[in-house]
Amino acid sequence: MACQVGQDIPRAAKLLREGKLVAFATETVYGLGAHALDEQAAARIFAAKDRPTFDPLIVHVAERSQLNDLVLEVPDKAAALMDACWPGPLTLVLPKTAAVPDLVTSGLPSVAVRIPAHPVARDLLFQVGLPIAAPSANLFGQVSPTTAEHVREQLGDRIDYILDGGPCSVGLESTVVSVNGDQVTLLRPGGTPLEELERIVGEVKSTFPTAQPSETSAQHAPGMLSKHYAPGTPLFIVDNLDQAVRRFSASSTGVLLFGENDGAAPFATVEQLSSTSDLTEAAARFFAAVRRLDRADIQQIVAMPFPEEGLGRALNDRLRRASIR
Repeated sequence: MACQVGQDIPRAAKLLREGKLVAFATETVYGLGAHALDEQAAARIFAAKDRPTFDPLIVHVAERSQLNDLVLEVPDKAAALMDACWPGPLTLVLPKTAAVPDLVTSGLPSVAVRIPAHPVARDLLFQVGLPIAAPSANLFGQVSPTTAEHVREQLGDRIDYILDGGPCSVGLESTVVSVNGDQVTLLRPGGTPLEELERIVGEVKSTFPTAQPSETSAQHAPGMLSKHYAPGTPLFIVDNLDQAVRRFSASSTGVLLFGENDGAAPFATVEQLSSTSDLTEAAARFFAAVRRLDRADIQQIVAMPFPEEGLGRALNDRLRRASIR
């Protein structure tokens, strides 16, 4: 039976305290929440999403004082990032305490933590009074949800409540970085651009996009598998629309377009992310546009790379992981 969609934050908090599953809005994407320190509750996340246990979860908290129960230490550069970027779309990977179940971290000695900025998420976290593990509220590997309806379509009969906070404003998952002493490493690009991180802490090491993590062993951060965020319709990355015309039948092809609509007329359907080439607007619309293309009567989706700067890095990361190689 499908769960209820509503705006009852006290009810959602009560369900989470009882070990139940609640999807809720954040500024990035909708998260599927469970009590992070209750191993049985966390196990329900993996079961509902069909998520492999080698893919760790991000733990969300309302305020930094809650980190005392979760992390062993906060290096100076991690504290600087918290000061500048929290609440917001940045996740930090730090050494974990024994209180955090190994299931939540996929057996790794570190835990991924963040404070979300969305007012509904913050209100929920304050009312529940617990750290909440919350990966994206979708079936594993599929397109991330940016509205309550997206969650209902995929998980409505698997979870206990969907807390509707409207469309997500950022629309891409959080940036994930690890901090080890003075070394800051970008593990997953996301809603906080690399340029902002470097402005705060100086040089940031990056294994992205060349890293090829194992597909069966514990990942250092969520969303690092080579195949992820994928629609059911095959998605191909092309250099330009002329290349798409030469390679595919335009009448059976949908286009995910960034910028002006020149040359897209022959295609079956076009999703224009931003007519003014605004990366912030494109990021906010990205996953919803991919979902609409996936539901269209087409045989393939084509997309061109974004500028490799700012949020463009995260958008390109999602394209690469969603595409046919």
